[in-house]
Amino acid sequence: MAEEIVEQGYRKLADEILEHNPGVDLARVRAAFELADRAHAGQKRKAGTPYVTHCIEAARICVEMGLDEDSVVAALLHDVIEDTALTHDDIAKEFGAEVADIVEGVTKLTRVRFTNREDEQMENLRKMLMAMAKDIRVILIKLADRLHNMRTMEYMTPAKQLEKSTETMEIYAPIAHRLGLQRVKWELEDRSLRYIDPEGYREITEYLESKKERLDAFMAMVEMRITKRLSENGINATVQSRIKHTYSIYRKMYAQNLSLDGVFDLCAFRVIVDNIADCYNVLGHIHDMYRPVPGRFKDYVASPKPNGYQSVQTTVIGEEGIMFEVQIRTWEMHRTAEYGIAAHWKYKSGEAGVRAGDEEKFAWIRQLLEAQQESDAGEFVHDLKMDMFDDEVFVFTPQGDVVNLPAGACPIDFAYGIHSAVGNSMIGAKVNGRIVPFDYALQNGDIVDILTSKSAPGPSRDWMNLCKSNAARTKIRQWLKKERREENILRGREMFEGEMRRAGLSMAYINDEELVQTCIRKLAVTSLDDMYAAIGYGGITSTRVVNRFRDEIARAAKQNTQKTAIDKINEAAERRSGKPVKAVNGVLVEGMDNCLIKFSRCCTPVPGDPVVGFITRGQGISVHRADCPNYLNSLREDRENRWIHVDWADTTTGAYSTTLRILAHDRNGLVLDIATVLNSLSAKVLSLNARGLPDGNALILVTLEVPDLSALRLIMGRLRTLGGVRQIERGNG
Repeated sequence: MAEEIVEQGYRKLADEILEHNPGVDLARVRAAFELADRAHAGQKRKAGTPYVTHCIEAARICVEMGLDEDSVVAALLHDVIEDTALTHDDIAKEFGAEVADIVEGVTKLTRVRFTNREDEQMENLRKMLMAMAKDIRVILIKLADRLHNMRTMEYMTPAKQLEKSTETMEIYAPIAHRLGLQRVKWELEDRSLRYIDPEGYREITEYLESKKERLDAFMAMVEMRITKRLSENGINATVQSRIKHTYSIYRKMYAQNLSLDGVFDLCAFRVIVDNIADCYNVLGHIHDMYRPVPGRFKDYVASPKPNGYQSVQTTVIGEEGIMFEVQIRTWEMHRTAEYGIAAHWKYKSGEAGVRAGDEEKFAWIRQLLEAQQESDAGEFVHDLKMDMFDDEVFVFTPQGDVVNLPAGACPIDFAYGIHSAVGNSMIGAKVNGRIVPFDYALQNGDIVDILTSKSAPGPSRDWMNLCKSNAARTKIRQWLKKERREENILRGREMFEGEMRRAGLSMAYINDEELVQTCIRKLAVTSLDDMYAAIGYGGITSTRVVNRFRDEIARAAKQNTQKTAIDKINEAAERRSGKPVKAVNGVLVEGMDNCLIKFSRCCTPVPGDPVVGFITRGQGISVHRADCPNYLNSLREDRENRWIHVDWADTTTGAYSTTLRILAHDRNGLVLDIATVLNSLSAKVLSLNARGLPDGNALILVTLEVPDLSALRLIMGRLRTLGGVRQIERGNG
């Protein structure tokens, strides 16, 4: 039966290859399939199907994208280096070095151990970006791999569904967008939303299903009217219609605080014509037939998006009062909009045939790689997500050249977008002929003129707080690193010492040579001065450095103790002996019954969190999360015998108080959006406090009651989808 399923899958792949690209060597594809089948023999998917079926489906998606023969072969083999005994050399011998390089580029770094999740995510992203810069087919196959995984996500555990869906929404869907793969982006977003916010997803899909008959009739009528009008005026055009995808509706609801009934433009129409002149002719006819909505016209034909997308877009209101969007484009623009880079990257004789201008379109890959070299893991991953998601603003040089920047960018971003030397010598800026401050938010259509001077003092650290583009911050950081090393060392040492004091750690630890050498090696610097300099110019945060020192101090303390903390906890449990008969507040305490239980305010544990208990003096047992800083810090002190093993009961009732720290871009309506999300999930909010920060962000502290960890993760997942939200952590602030 399994063999029949595999063979049927391959036949579908072969049929689609013949349909889309009959010039492909099917014998070579068959050889790749058979090698993958042998290599993955005995491996199963969570659904119970042979693992090679996933490889076949990834290859089918590559065929749909219109990719070449090497891409299909590499897609079939994309997991063999990671999951089987086959090596790069094995693949190269049979299918060539190019295919082997692509497969290696797709392979994740599962054999490397990382200190934390962000380091692992950064290293995987760095490798993927480097592979993209060398051969863009790597990311196209990776997207095909992720898309099929999302199509079969129902077989994974709820925790894995949420983890993979969040990663897909934050990383892979934005990459698909930057590469112009709109079909892939839409499906990744919709499938991710299904697991990030199942209630919201179901609400929208059920609503659309209830309106389907009416919307279908409306779209058919509009299609007929537009087609007839254009035909009567001698314009050869193809008119298409669709209901907008689920996630785009979801984002609009929460960005604009709308109910489903308040989202009017559920329908979108596409008019595909033969040439650019007809794009504008069609626009005139559409505006003559329907009333345009002010402020909703965009000309991406004259000013294409960075991912190559081109269309004339307008939103109009029909006679029935229904608002809808119309995109007007040529057939070439349509292919680029549907398949992005896959529509115009052709591979012949193993060499990439890149059209003029393609190198500029993917300059962002090089910029991200440059940024990675100057950032720590957390900052790099954060900046990547910001750069991916941010909308663009289009401004002009005095010579009329278009420069695209992230929305909210200032003249500093523009200066560094022109050249590092322009930014470093900047002393002022004119926008539309008038002097503006450095923090002026550029608008679409602005003409920007940067004022420079050879005697300029260079960028200041404050500029990094004004910039919106990762590229500008990277170039400022590079200048500060090169030009002001002594100043950076002094500043960095002050910041490090201040952070050590806040963490309750003595500066005497700096005299422990073995400890210092271990820390600087793991921080990827060569000396203490290099570490201070990196902190001073912003290449690494003082918090991360001190956390590394704290972890190594705790590890050394544990190694020098004759018995580990776990041994002492177990010893204490044995002394108290016996098993609990009754849970208190949903918590079982080893060797005690009916004792007083309280939940620590420093880490606010909820059912599902790994927990430990601390025997207080006269106040019972204080329950902490196992990753609580207070618990971890105490391991280096002589108090371990007061820690006791506790666990959650099999069933817990009631609600548990916990606190979320939300860091977000400060904007109008932010707190209202957060409150709306919490209300939609029926979360009981005990308090909500917000304050603005000097860097343009806002910190929101929300204390709420939840039944368990899964409910809390659902709330955090929904909040992460709000515009401007950068970080969500647990803690009491």
